[in-house]
Amino acid sequence: MCGIIGIFGQSEVNQSLYDGLTVLQHRGQDAAGIVTCDANGQLFLRKDNGLVKDVFRTRHMMGLKGNIGIGHVRYPTAGCSTSAEAQPFYVNSPYGIVLAHNGNLTNTQELKAALFKSDRRHLNTTSDSEVLLNVLAHELQEFHTLTPTPADVFQAVSEVYNRVRGAYAAVALVVGVGLIAFRDPYGIRPAVIGKRMTAKGEEYIIASESVAIDMLEFKFVRDIAPGECVLIDMQGKLHTAQCAKQTMTSPCLFEYVYFARPDSMMDGISVHKSRLRMGSALAAKIKRQFPNLDIDVVMPIPDTSRSAALQLSIDLDLPYSEGFIKNRYIGRTFIMPGQTQRRKSVRQKLNAIGLEFEGRNVLLVDDSIVRGTTSQQIVQMARDAGANKVYFASAAPPVRYSNVYGIDMPSVLELVAHDREVEEINQELGADWLIYQDLADLIAAVDIKDRVDRFDTSCFDADYVTGDIDTAYLTKLHALRNDVSKQNLEKSNEIIELHNTN
Repeated sequence: MCGIIGIFGQSEVNQSLYDGLTVLQHRGQDAAGIVTCDANGQLFLRKDNGLVKDVFRTRHMMGLKGNIGIGHVRYPTAGCSTSAEAQPFYVNSPYGIVLAHNGNLTNTQELKAALFKSDRRHLNTTSDSEVLLNVLAHELQEFHTLTPTPADVFQAVSEVYNRVRGAYAAVALVVGVGLIAFRDPYGIRPAVIGKRMTAKGEEYIIASESVAIDMLEFKFVRDIAPGECVLIDMQGKLHTAQCAKQTMTSPCLFEYVYFARPDSMMDGISVHKSRLRMGSALAAKIKRQFPNLDIDVVMPIPDTSRSAALQLSIDLDLPYSEGFIKNRYIGRTFIMPGQTQRRKSVRQKLNAIGLEFEGRNVLLVDDSIVRGTTSQQIVQMARDAGANKVYFASAAPPVRYSNVYGIDMPSVLELVAHDREVEEINQELGADWLIYQDLADLIAAVDIKDRVDRFDTSCFDADYVTGDIDTAYLTKLHALRNDVSKQNLEKSNEIIELHNTN
């Protein structure tokens, strides 16, 4: 998962890009980057591994000149975390293009071969984002013109849609042309547009989530539609066109469960309200399955489960309490590369307040259970803090299958729910009982007003909306995502980084 932002302003945009990335930091904590462009068409780039606040110092910000720019926060879906793969990516022909991408292409290897054999383009990293950039660059170059029109841009993006499969929300800056953004034909990954008026004229923003629009005091306009391309030209005029032949609004359901900030709106749906409804649906299921409740208190596992846990406690007429204190300086644990690092980070990330647990029957509520590593340790932490009984509830169904569209879930064999029934999972976690949300209830909780055609629910039911995922693809994905592969890749990257600095 990554976060993207692009701004066309009437004055310097470096600070706004920085501020926007800070509120999208939850979407990627591995690397960050910003590119700006001045009136002379010169590009200024700063990117590196690390959090936004660490990558950009005053000297870097002063060098990011210009009134148009894009930014990116990243975590790697295949475990690679070299600074060479930090975004945005740049290619000099045609015009000079930089691109930032959120998602995952599912035909990357096929595209790489075509880019080399047919398009004569060289790729310098293993990132599919660089592949997407070069496909876009090739299609723009086909027009053989120094001044492409909006129609030319839209035709080029139409060809991108013809060639590229998978999930992608992208923003690109094309020197002398403007700011381009487009979203895959299924709308799996999110992208929104905002606008504001200044004394000098209109300014536009494109971002992964509406929270960036709100924080920068732009006015939310709308979501970019699946298969739509947006162009803000060098005069600040907005152009839009539907460029994909067949489209469907099928956003990733896991965005609402876990990744998106609760104060965001995505495809017309409030993330916070969705999570409240998840809590209500889960409470109803608990009443059905465990009518003789002996729960003393409901506790969220911070932070993303708070909304669901609070509403669940209200619906069950039970006390709500914060039993865990979170260290906000530890990253999200299920995307860390190795089990040793992951286990250590859970203890660093959360600490139990003993007085809230002692002698009580506690219902712990989490947004989801992925590997089970975190959940298992949290159950034990609750027992160590003096809990009498520990019950566990997940606001999402069992995560049984790989996510291929840009969320770095582990290899399917490392998912605690894969090929296990609920009671077997519960034994693994060590809780007194375990309950999961039903998929139908989760979908109903999120899409209460029927705003989407369907959701990408593949990590719950193996129904891959793009229709191009087979056993061979998933086998290759397992080879990339299992912990051993990631640890070996990390060691190789450390050697490369060390070599580059000597």
